[in-house]
Amino acid sequence: MKISTLCVHIFTQFPAIQHLFVSFFSSIGNFFAKLTAVSFKTMFRLQWSTNIPENFDHRIDLYHQWKTSKNPLWVERGVFNVVALQMFSEPITVELCCGDGFYAKYFYSISSKEIFSCDFDEDIIKIAKRYNSMHNIHYHVADIRDGIMNIFQNNINQGSVTNIIWDAAIEHFTEAEIAEIMKVIKKTLTSDGILSGYTIINTDKNKKLLEHHEREFTSKDDLRSFFTPYFKNVYILETHYPERSNLYFYASDAKVPFL
Repeated sequence: MKISTLCVHIFTQFPAIQHLFVSFFSSIGNFFAKLTAVSFKTMFRLQWSTNIPENFDHRIDLYHQWKTSKNPLWVERGVFNVVALQMFSEPITVELCCGDGFYAKYFYSISSKEIFSCDFDEDIIKIAKRYNSMHNIHYHVADIRDGIMNIFQNNINQGSVTNIIWDAAIEHFTEAEIAEIMKVIKKTLTSDGILSGYTIINTDKNKKLLEHHEREFTSKDDLRSFFTPYFKNVYILETHYPERSNLYFYASDAKVPFL
């Protein structure tokens, strides 16, 4: 008899034993959950106390900040990009400025046939490969200002990518850099391919939200103006939380989500 079958038999006959085991493993789980939360809380404070990094380890969100803030923003980012991925049966995905690879693994990998992710930070790509590897994710150290096709070389062909994800990163580039990157994005996508992503809203032009930001956006229309020269259809939705307001975008010459 299989162990699982035996356990079911025992628990059916003796529910008190089942309750005892559930309580025991629940207590163990709670202990390690608290220990993990404290670990990532400490890690966050050490990382962000001085020399603020240009990327974020999303295990901090998963194990510490979500529990503390109750803010689902970091989950929103993954979900709204998945909506674009699910417009295709077997998406070929390019993720620009991927950071720690958390979204590639836990959101995009299940919907994508292949994912090609890059970031200019060699250390964060090491973290991505160590903690967020999957059989269909390919991580590269590269600066997207060097051109998508140059970065991925023979891995993808021009005009063969169904989805490009530019999440929480467009604001890290100047207006001129964004324009040049947009031209390459357009050439890289299929005729019905979709560019999707996220950025934060800042209505105070005199103060940046993060020192690494080059071009922050003040509204939907402000952001839309960067896409309309290249794509026929642009849809942007907005969400608000106590600490920040957010813009999610979709751009394509074909159908886009919610439009």
